[in-house]
Amino acid sequence: MQTPPRFFRLGPSPLAKLFFFVLLSIFIMIADHQSKLVSEVRRAIGTIIYPLQQLAHAPFQLRNRLERYVSDFKLIKEIDFLRREYLTSQYKFFQLQALTAENKQLRALLGAAQQTEIEVVMAEILHTPRDPFNRKITLNKGNASGVKDGQVVIDDLGVIGQVTQAYPWTSEVTLITDKDHSVPVQIARNALRTVISGAGRNSQLELRFLSINADVRKGDLLITSGIGGVYPPGLPVGRVTHIEYDRSREFARIICTPVAGVDRHRQVLILVASPLTTFEEKTKYPDAHATQPDQQTQSHMP
Repeated sequence: MQTPPRFFRLGPSPLAKLFFFVLLSIFIMIADHQSKLVSEVRRAIGTIIYPLQQLAHAPFQLRNRLERYVSDFKLIKEIDFLRREYLTSQYKFFQLQALTAENKQLRALLGAAQQTEIEVVMAEILHTPRDPFNRKITLNKGNASGVKDGQVVIDDLGVIGQVTQAYPWTSEVTLITDKDHSVPVQIARNALRTVISGAGRNSQLELRFLSINADVRKGDLLITSGIGGVYPPGLPVGRVTHIEYDRSREFARIICTPVAGVDRHRQVLILVASPLTTFEEKTKYPDAHATQPDQQTQSHMP
């Protein structure tokens, strides 16, 4: 067994050292409890070694700050990315909503076209009036698509107006709310016929020539009567919203609201052939291949 060098074998034995340090520890604890001397010494030592502690912790603090900076930079990039994704998703969502609404309105227009059983042309609104007193709109279909002056314009709810000026690729439509526009109508409830006219303001219509004794009620639906051969019968036009009776006047003041409107959708239908026109063309130009009586048989008849 190898023995330690002589230098390390000098001094008291290990047991004596243990006993000494135990007594020293007990003494320090008693002194710390009885007086503040040890606390002052501890505070002085802590003050002296504080710079050394900060210097020793400096590399670790620097590393933590770098890690926090990198983490914050990555977080900022992720936030920017998520913000862009959110805005893009919102834009796509709004587009989807618009396309859904447009698809729904196109389906409704298709149903309206099938119900009318009339040749129609689908058009899109290019311009709407900014002037509140101007009741004209511009469509993207004109003579090239078979559009002519006087043709009726509707949407999936009812009558919008009438083509008053057709150009090669566009057309101008006067709305039924124009003060100079009138439509022959009848009340759907009792078939009472009259004429409805535009008020020229606030998207209102008026029944101007009904007596105060006429059977008109609030909420009555007004549909086209077909008289005049311009508007096909049965198309919804407006609904009665206000009635004023004045015994001093011959006629009642009846205000109506249009059931259709250009402020709701972009697509409309143009009725390019009315039932009356179709009937006249069939009568004037009969089918050339229709069955004719046998002339030879007639010639041999007595």
